[in-house]
Amino acid sequence: MEVALLSLLFVLYLTIRYFLVDHDTPTDKDRKRFQKGILLMKNRDITQAHRYFDDAVRQYPKSALAYAYRGKCQLAQENFYSAIYDLTQAISRDNTLAECYLDRGIAYYRIEQFTDAFREFDKAVWHFRDEQPDAYRWRALARIQVKQLPQAESDLRRAVSLGDENSFHLLLKPPFTKPVYQKK
Repeated sequence: MEVALLSLLFVLYLTIRYFLVDHDTPTDKDRKRFQKGILLMKNRDITQAHRYFDDAVRQYPKSALAYAYRGKCQLAQENFYSAIYDLTQAISRDNTLAECYLDRGIAYYRIEQFTDAFREFDKAVWHFRDEQPDAYRWRALARIQVKQLPQAESDLRRAVSLGDENSFHLLLKPPFTKPVYQKK
């Protein structure tokens, strides 16, 4: 009898605790906190967004999202080494931010470190869980630079199947020669 009563109380305790505990991750909380800066980035006001996230990094030095968006601003302003630094800081704080891997790969690609870029794009493909065609396209571009043409073609075809028109146009150019078919 006491065991049944204790079990019932324990289940009741777990149920109440589940509904009272905050389930937002730190990144979700930061996304709400930095909504103004994220909106500046969406509106392509890079200078203002950079100032906003520079202040955010100073105010919240443990925020992965603040570093990630400051890195995005650096990338848009073509400050590639600063972007790599900020994105590395973001990944060291939260290694599940898939866009950080993609952006860091783009920065490496722009400074012609193609092997490092390929590794970052490979991580981005994995973190995006096969849902982001940009990661496949960029990985294919890095593969072309490191002379992995069959794998690059495979990545581009996968990006096309996910709806990426840029990859379709890349497949029409050399070194790719097979016809590209789109499913309708």
